[in-house]
Amino acid sequence: MNTLEAIKFGSNLLKEKKIQSYILDSELLLSKTLNKSREKILTNLDVGIKKKNFNIFKDYLIRRSKNEPIAYIFGEKEFWSKSFNVNKHTLIPRPETELLVDELLKIFKGKKISILDIGTGSGCIIVSLLSDLGQSIGTGVDVSKSAILMAKKNAKKYKLTNRIKFLTKSFENIFDKKFDLIVSNPPYIERNAIKNLSEDIKKYEPRMALDGGNDGLDLIKKVIYKSKYILKINGALALEIGNEQIKKVSKILADNNFRAGSVIKDYKNNIRCIIAYKK
Repeated sequence: MNTLEAIKFGSNLLKEKKIQSYILDSELLLSKTLNKSREKILTNLDVGIKKKNFNIFKDYLIRRSKNEPIAYIFGEKEFWSKSFNVNKHTLIPRPETELLVDELLKIFKGKKISILDIGTGSGCIIVSLLSDLGQSIGTGVDVSKSAILMAKKNAKKYKLTNRIKFLTKSFENIFDKKFDLIVSNPPYIERNAIKNLSEDIKKYEPRMALDGGNDGLDLIKKVIYKSKYILKINGALALEIGNEQIKKVSKILADNNFRAGSVIKDYKNNIRCIIAYKK
């Protein structure tokens, strides 16, 4: 079997299982199997594939056919031009979150700040920020021990272990520090709406990183309330939120002594993030 035949085999299998991006996914899975770039395999379609590699490819296809995200199959996901290790205990980094990182780097460019990342997961946000803010330090917190282990691995990969401290605890148990920036991508999906998510997400990504309670605001409220005590005056709080939550979140922020900053829209022009400042 050659490369073209393998891609067609994979595409047909995934199409039968109603995987929407069946051609792209087949190409990506074969690329990973052969340890070659997708571009390289697509320009060498007549190259033969060893039986051992084809069996590995089939194993990947079976996992993807069950809706397992490619990021979990590969154990990594690109974010902010870096490769982050991920697993089923960490939310998969999204391109929309890169927009938040980009905005925060513009705000704090050249400054020496202290950052708290609440619900750090893979550590993609704080690692990306500290990679570009060379004099800054940070703390990442998560209640998941498995997520913290993954975040530590990513920090080590990018030589940031001396500037990031990771804690396996609730952010509500942080008392003794004042931060310049608190950033969080908290669970903000309404509990009853989780069933409407794609199979990739609702079957595989950690529910605790998705479920925001009945109104989607449970953790957002707690993060805002806690932040007013551990942020410095004029410190920034940056949150990912749902598009329809902007009015409620803005009111919660105002009620907790925050002044309005800016909102960030995603690639579909929906509000995705809000930045506010402690008065």
